[in-house]
Amino acid sequence: MREEAFNDEDVAESELVTRRGTFRAVAFRADGHEHMALVYGRTGSREDVLVRVHSECMTGDLFGAMRCECGDQLDAALDRIVAEGGGILVYLRGHEGRGIGLVAKVRTHVLQDEQGLDTLDSATTLGLPVDVRDYSPAARILKHLGVASVRLMSNNPDKVRALEADGIAVTARVPHLMRPNPHNIGYLTAKRDRLGHDLPQVDQPARSEYPTAR
Repeated sequence: MREEAFNDEDVAESELVTRRGTFRAVAFRADGHEHMALVYGRTGSREDVLVRVHSECMTGDLFGAMRCECGDQLDAALDRIVAEGGGILVYLRGHEGRGIGLVAKVRTHVLQDEQGLDTLDSATTLGLPVDVRDYSPAARILKHLGVASVRLMSNNPDKVRALEADGIAVTARVPHLMRPNPHNIGYLTAKRDRLGHDLPQVDQPARSEYPTAR
């Protein structure tokens, strides 16, 4: 049975002024990592809250890597939350490379570039798991924030199942589709065909310019 409540020493909260507006930033310590929830505007009765549970991706989120769509998804989620006037972004640390870590992820990039392996085979060739992310901290965070049900911005059915298994009702899965580019089309195709992500835009021609999230 997973612990549900956070101790006071494992939570800190402050106002965070960003270029998009002012959020309530709530930091959490759980399972050896420090996570962040950004709460914006009206969340009403805490039912059907617009939520993005975002896995940490340093290369995409910070450096704008075009190999994945992570940075675009992060930007688009924050933009949508602000546009709707309320919502929560939960940023989960320890999810780098679907949980294998940064060093291992960079090693998989070498195999992808040099041997043409996809994002799954490059991990298993190194003896690594394909996906070991744990979404239970996100459910604990949402419960701490008083959220009972969410409209989840995600293309990943596993994320929906994980939240529901931990007691967060997902009343709707909101597609969170980014435009493909020539550098990530193989990555997106593997996620669609081998991991079951709902990515209909993969069949559209990849654009040569950098994809815009807004």
